[in-house]
Amino acid sequence: MTATQSAIEAKSVTRIFQSAGLEPVTALDDVSVKIRENEFFTLLGPSGCGKTTLLRLIAGFDFPTDGEILLHGQDIAPLPPFKRPVNTVFQSYALFPHMTVGQNISFGLEMLGRPKAEIEARVDAMLKLVHMQDLKNRRTSQISGGQQQRVALARALAPQPKVLLLDEPLSALDYKLRKEMQIELKRLQAETGITFIFVTHDQEEALTMSDRIAVMSAGKILQVGSPWAIYDRPADRFVADFIGETNFLIAQVNSIDDGKASVTLSSGANISATVAEGFTPNSKATVVVRPEHAKLVKSAGDMTGVVDNIVYFGTDTHIQVRLSDGAPFTVRQQNKRNGGCGFEKGEHVGIRIDSDAAQVLKD
Repeated sequence: MTATQSAIEAKSVTRIFQSAGLEPVTALDDVSVKIRENEFFTLLGPSGCGKTTLLRLIAGFDFPTDGEILLHGQDIAPLPPFKRPVNTVFQSYALFPHMTVGQNISFGLEMLGRPKAEIEARVDAMLKLVHMQDLKNRRTSQISGGQQQRVALARALAPQPKVLLLDEPLSALDYKLRKEMQIELKRLQAETGITFIFVTHDQEEALTMSDRIAVMSAGKILQVGSPWAIYDRPADRFVADFIGETNFLIAQVNSIDDGKASVTLSSGANISATVAEGFTPNSKATVVVRPEHAKLVKSAGDMTGVVDNIVYFGTDTHIQVRLSDGAPFTVRQQNKRNGGCGFEKGEHVGIRIDSDAAQVLKD
């Protein structure tokens, strides 16, 4: 099987939860997606969007109301969780506190009836993979949260599953450790060659680790693509708003030529923006511009406004501007050592938009 073939495929999957006396809840609504062999794939979306439900269907903890879940082209619906070549790492880790690190990793292999010599070799290999050889005989109740997370990963990887499911496993960690573990997870996926399916509501996690991302909302997949495509070419307003900071501008599409549109903003400014198929001239639309793709200038620009607020973030500064029509607009500037942002609150400024930075979305 090549890297471009599907490890997991959901085909028109619907999951409806029904309780006596209550309205049915559609957690997944006709979802179809192909997850490739040996990729880091992330299901991203707000709480209640259906991402964990889809993960549970793949794991076998739940079953579709309609549709199919395929593993390497085979329907796995009849298989119970313990017979699927799939393992799951949960948010809580679910380690045995009375056991040592090594015993936690070996437990699943023992349940599978693997030979003792094979188990010992596999435990040592997993400890080396997660850089925890020195803690093999330490109880998991005596190690840190980050170390417990590594043990949970080692235990899940030990049986060499075809697919590893990760249900928000980093959410309990502090910010610095979470950033470190993002890099560690990506390393583990690359070294093992196992397909990782990661669930998160954290956009930064998704952008940092993923080969591809599926953005979900209200039980549907709105867009699947690389981190770059999701961030720089969002399919609709929800995706643009959910992934990173975005400026939204009301606009009128004047003309379209070879994927570029001439638009007039509500402030009266005329700019050029990329446009997808389906738009026609003289139609209303929303133009999106990322804060880092615009530049604040003291001279005239594509738009004009007044500085409302300046927020310092260490690595960069966000300058919030009130445009001439009253709309808000944020510009992000990279900070220089020992230098301010160069602008003051109440100052009249111009805004220049980078070439190819603006995108037209349906209103």
